Amino acid sequence: MQINRLFQIVYILLDKKTVTSKELAEKFEVSTRTIYRDIEILSSAGIPIYMKKGKGGGISLLPNFVLNKAVITDSEKENIISSLKAVNAVNLSKTDNAIEKLSSLFGETNTDWIEVSFSSWYNSQNEVDTFNKIKIAILGKKIILFSYASAKSEKTLRKVEPLKLCFRSGAWYLYAYCKVRGDFRFFKLKRISDLSLLEENFQRKSPKQVFSEDDIFQEEFVKLKLKLSAQMAYRVYDEFDDYELQKDGSFIAQIKYPKDKWLISYILTFGKHCEVLEPYDIRNSIKEELQNILKNYFEYDV
Repeated sequence: MQINRLFQIVYILLDKKTVTSKELAEKFEVSTRTIYRDIEILSSAGIPIYMKKGKGGGISLLPNFVLNKAVITDSEKENIISSLKAVNAVNLSKTDNAIEKLSSLFGETNTDWIEVSFSSWYNSQNEVDTFNKIKIAILGKKIILFSYASAKSEKTLRKVEPLKLCFRSGAWYLYAYCKVRGDFRFFKLKRISDLSLLEENFQRKSPKQVFSEDDIFQEEFVKLKLKLSAQMAYRVYDEFDDYELQKDGSFIAQIKYPKDKWLISYILTFGKHCEVLEPYDIRNSIKEELQNILKNYFEYDV
């Protein structure tokens, strides 16, 4: 397409400074006459492009050219580059080339004020592969089939129309229409396995926004009131917004947490440094869980 060729001509000139019409014609597999017409179009659009004849001549841009502010403002340029850097930091979708090209086209942009990394400390290659396959399926509107492990440890085969990849609370999710359940669902990428793209296509469009202030996962939440020892200060600062420092260095902290099978496991990650104050039913559940854990050890004592 001509518009793509025009954009690439500008990028080539920004990168190489000067290039001949013959070189451009060979690269784009068009005639030199077509290149001359492209140069005229760019010039009439306000791009400071000029041609110099003779030895060492060619097509060039005026020095220090950047994209006209009337098209994109400085603030918009910075937002675009910063957004691309954030996407690149996820380490699932490489955007290095796009960042390099747009940075050259926009000129110097002040994007060094932020650095983001969503990479994990563990090996997440399976999640990367799953992410890339789903991306291909979404763009190609291909139905996918995969095995999914639910929060209840149930493994089911799902056939879905993939609509959007979403990132929330430190994890990637697939938002899709599940043909097995006949409804829209969120699927955590870490729980997806044996994914394959089918030849079937779908026409359903993805909604512009799937996250809202409402609980999108339709989970029941419980408000925990915990007493945490001073040794857990680093976790209090990292994980809690609502807490009070006590005179002895301990903390009284409160947090809303999904009331599911992971709730007990989460509380136990604090070990002896945590006491559940409220609600009482969760406090009792912790006592029962600890008693069951002790049984495992007493049974094997000799």
